[in-house]
Amino acid sequence: MSRMMIQAAVTMNQLQNKLDTIGHNLANSQTTGYKSRQTEFSSLLFQQINNMTNPANADGRLTPDGIRVGSGAKLGSIQRNFAIGSIKETDRVLDTVLLKENHFYPVQVDASGNIETRYTRDGALYLHPTETDGILRLVTSDGHPVIGLAGPIDIEEGFDDLSIRSNGAIYVTRNGVEQFVNQLSIVEAIRPRVLEAAGDNLFRLPELEALGYNEADIIQDADFTSELVQSHALEQSNVNMAEEMTNLITTQRSYQMNARTITMGDQMMGLINQIR
Repeated sequence: MSRMMIQAAVTMNQLQNKLDTIGHNLANSQTTGYKSRQTEFSSLLFQQINNMTNPANADGRLTPDGIRVGSGAKLGSIQRNFAIGSIKETDRVLDTVLLKENHFYPVQVDASGNIETRYTRDGALYLHPTETDGILRLVTSDGHPVIGLAGPIDIEEGFDDLSIRSNGAIYVTRNGVEQFVNQLSIVEAIRPRVLEAAGDNLFRLPELEALGYNEADIIQDADFTSELVQSHALEQSNVNMAEEMTNLITTQRSYQMNARTITMGDQMMGLINQIR
């Protein structure tokens, strides 16, 4: 009976993590370029025979020696779904969509005084004044500078029109003359699942040495000879609301069932104690 209660308690803890993941997806269903998270469970059913061959295994152990049996379920991993979301057309030239899966905009982020490069698919871009008079800088909706092939993308004020080509090249028109400014430095994630979520709809590279990777194994420059960007449009979140609500209901039912198991086990243990 106690084993069943422990199994239910372990499973409830992991189901709570899944509920948190579903809640995060639902909360970001309207976030531009958001990639949904998917949970994967694994069984805790295992057997260890002769597990006391190493004397150190006895430290802190309260159960008898010999076969150790465990059961329940645990959250094996949380994976990102990098499928492209639906595209919504807008009337802003600085609203952009990355047309290929696993492509990202590199941006500069000030992390406690350290400038780090992070990656996003949120193509809602803006022009923000800089400390230099008359110079505007291309930034994300959170104010992070977007990186171009020639560094941060700065544009002198006073232009009549601005356009972004399909390869990410940015042009401005002054007095009827079109001028090249810079080009969006779009990158491709060769192994996108290695990227870590950094908050604010951003991703970053993990500690690559521990994983045995080099940066070139994860991030490479995109092929600028192909169509990469669509202007006057935004990529919507790829969260499937119907699927998330279904997962929410089934996970809540599983949580309730395990909670009921603990309650019934406690009642039965109480009855046994009364009989004694």
